[in-house]
Amino acid sequence: MKRLFWLGIGAAAGVTVVRRITKTAEAYTPKGLANAVSGLGDTVREFADDVRVAMAEREDEMLDALGVQDTPADPDTTAASSTGRHGR
Repeated sequence: MKRLFWLGIGAAAGVTVVRRITKTAEAYTPKGLANAVSGLGDTVREFADDVRVAMAEREDEMLDALGVQDTPADPDTTAASSTGRHGR
């Protein structure tokens, strides 16, 4: 009975080792490397989007703290462009 138990433990350990080696070997194939690179690209893109959002929020906070209004510099040109006259 002990021999059967140890045989089962050995077989389970062998299967586990073979699966891990296979998984690691597949990670270094061209397809595995392409998947890793594409995942990295998605991560970088998401990080850049998060940075842009945080920059916009921080800019708004700074403008509010300084009391600077986000108004156009020349209201006459803004009114003309919104009516479609273009200063005529």
